[in-house]
Amino acid sequence: MSEEDTFTGRIRRYAQVGTAVGGLAARIAGERYFGIGIDRERHAADLKAALGGIKGPLMKIAQLLATIPEALPEEYVRELIHLQSNAPPMGWPFVRRRMAGELGPNWQSRFKSFEREAARAASLGQVHRAVARDGTRLACKLQYPDMASAVEADLRQLRLAMGLYERYDRAVSTGEIHAEIAARLREELDYQREAAHMRLYGEILKDEPGVAVPSPYDTLSTKRLLTMTWLDGEPILGITDAPLEQRNEIALRMFRIWYVPFYYYGVIHGDPHLGNYTVAPDRTVNLLDFGCIRIFPPSFVKGVIDLYHALERDDEELSVEAYKSWGFRDLSKEMIAVLNRWARFVYGPLLDDRIRPIQEKPKGPKSAPEGPRLVDSVHQDIRRLGGVVPPRAFVFMDRAAIGLGSVFLHLRAEINWHRVFHELIDDFDVAVLARRQKAALDRAGVPQAE
Repeated sequence: MSEEDTFTGRIRRYAQVGTAVGGLAARIAGERYFGIGIDRERHAADLKAALGGIKGPLMKIAQLLATIPEALPEEYVRELIHLQSNAPPMGWPFVRRRMAGELGPNWQSRFKSFEREAARAASLGQVHRAVARDGTRLACKLQYPDMASAVEADLRQLRLAMGLYERYDRAVSTGEIHAEIAARLREELDYQREAAHMRLYGEILKDEPGVAVPSPYDTLSTKRLLTMTWLDGEPILGITDAPLEQRNEIALRMFRIWYVPFYYYGVIHGDPHLGNYTVAPDRTVNLLDFGCIRIFPPSFVKGVIDLYHALERDDEELSVEAYKSWGFRDLSKEMIAVLNRWARFVYGPLLDDRIRPIQEKPKGPKSAPEGPRLVDSVHQDIRRLGGVVPPRAFVFMDRAAIGLGSVFLHLRAEINWHRVFHELIDDFDVAVLARRQKAALDRAGVPQAE
């Protein structure tokens, strides 16, 4: 069984997870219920260190939270955002052993050079700079040890946590959510699948100006080692103080990077954290990570567009069909009205034909942001109506939308979102999408089973 998924690996993982998360829960409980003050900056740094040391799926959750403005106190965001591309790396002894295991004992002879220190380290693996024998600059992503055990252990902990939460709040059934997260995380462990996703995005975005996708080096890649061309760039947050024109340019490129694949090919990048993107000196946006890619049936994409038109025209019958095409079942008329309140907020910038930020600030010095208030109101009504079962396909679509909105909030972009959206959907044809999707997946060699 090796390190692929061992019982001892899972037991060790449970202990690590329990220590880190248990410590967080205890400190927050002390602050909330007993009035015990904590040093948030120190605690945030401790939490980053604990999660970075654990690595794996838990760290990815921290990355997601760090990308959403106002989801966490500023002290935590400041620390956790570093996990996106600067997690504590594994040392040279691990790297040497793993590289020998993947490429053989003479692995170093297959490179002109290979840097010992990691250039980036994240949740499931770390990246080393290298140079191929032909002089091509490379990035070698090496998976951490025991990641299969880590994923299975964390998924079990996540299922337990979701079960406990559901006993307290039955508004949303979490079974399908957990199943979708589990499927995508297990896929992320397969770097050969990720290489196919990289080829897919290279094909989809090859004609997009100002966008770069690395190319995989199949002869220097395995299931746990992914070698690709190196792309120079700085973190996307480094341009948040640039002039508005430049920030808008980057935002428009990000919009098309995300939604050209979705509306033209039924494919979406489901990992929204900002460490997956860099910006080159000429403002080309580099897309770097392809582990979490979701492929949707064409009918799902049509449903997303149908719901937009339903909200635009106040067409209740079309909204019913849209939710059905997403996989929602047995929704009452009242439940659809509640879901439409949330949908109208999410689609709001796309329905509004004017230049505006992705989320407008509330008027008045003490006005609360609309999002949290609406979420709370919708959640209460869903619970009152007996709860809802979100379909699996909906989970990462929702996550991706949150991630993209987060990028636009950080960039403070001001764009006519309505018009750039209509550029993508006005000629939509579900049959054309189906043919285009199949051809692209076949050319890239992407496995098409769920």
